[in-house]
Amino acid sequence: MRATTNFLRNITWLVAVLGLASGAFAQTFTLLVLAKSDDTVAIVDPATLQVLARLPAGPDPHEIIASDDGQRAYISNYGGSDSTLNTISVVDLVARKALPAIDLGALRSTHGLAFAGGKLYFTAETNKVIGRYDPATERIDWILGTGQDRTHMVAVAKSLEQIFTSNVNSATISIIEHVSQPNGGFGPPPGGPPGSGSGPGGAPPQAPGPAPGGPRMTWEVTNVPAGHGVEGFDVSPDGKEIWAANARDATVTVIDVPTKKVIQTLPIAVKGANRLKFTPDGKRVLISGLGAGAGGASLVVIDAASHKEVKQLNLGGGAAGILIAPDGSRAYVAVSTADKIAVLDLETLEVTGQIFAGKQPDGLAWVLHR
Repeated sequence: MRATTNFLRNITWLVAVLGLASGAFAQTFTLLVLAKSDDTVAIVDPATLQVLARLPAGPDPHEIIASDDGQRAYISNYGGSDSTLNTISVVDLVARKALPAIDLGALRSTHGLAFAGGKLYFTAETNKVIGRYDPATERIDWILGTGQDRTHMVAVAKSLEQIFTSNVNSATISIIEHVSQPNGGFGPPPGGPPGSGSGPGGAPPQAPGPAPGGPRMTWEVTNVPAGHGVEGFDVSPDGKEIWAANARDATVTVIDVPTKKVIQTLPIAVKGANRLKFTPDGKRVLISGLGAGAGGASLVVIDAASHKEVKQLNLGGGAAGILIAPDGSRAYVAVSTADKIAVLDLETLEVTGQIFAGKQPDGLAWVLHR
């Protein structure tokens, strides 16, 4: 019976991935895998688990994201928090070739990436900032300082009114909100320098702006204490909670977004926890760790409602990047120290496959094909 059930699940997954489901808006996905030691990105068929192509990813690739239209992939070239690297690599996913890298000028050591509202958001650790690149104009059109050490990962709300970062050495999570200034504020007039007031660069053009003569808008940064080495985090699908993995403490900090307060700090069974992801339904949280030794857990699954552990998994080495299938059926976990991607069935919580896409895999991303 179990074999039949697994067979049917695999057939259902294959149909969805190949876009054979009925309807005019059937969607298909391919998987992108960064191999840090090879400086490459692999394009992978998530149904067959086969590598379709390998392309240059630029120096020291760490994170990857695809544009909403599936045309481009963007790769952060990190090099460490004091790096001289100041580029984001670009890959043409249609022609399957590398394009000229984005020159970030004085911004160094990019790491976290997010694509929202047609634009690319990134962190620059050396400068303690987040920035935004507009592919249409090929320019950086907005920069905001966090004042925190090692601003590492970034997430952007669908509304574009909230941005979240993890700050590794400051042990904080930044909640950054687009708000009106009291009494009109005292910022520079429209047309002022980028990143200030409500002039060009001060607020994303996509975000609702003030009416003529209305309140001025600004970005308000609240730094919420987390644990030592806070790095991987995720926002719950309903936007109400942030869960952040603290690599040096073997804990997870749970933050209430509306009040910007810590709800609870949970001990976890993985060492060096550096990535964390909610399942699409918000019911479970997956946390990976690079510190797994022989017999140790490299992935733990937590029930989001009860905050209780559901299962520990030893994937054969220390793990990093986590990517979950849009339908919530599978998780792909980069087992970096074993040079493989483990494929986890999220119903049975059993490993059902593996992908070999290069040495020291880490960053993972979906490419949507409409």
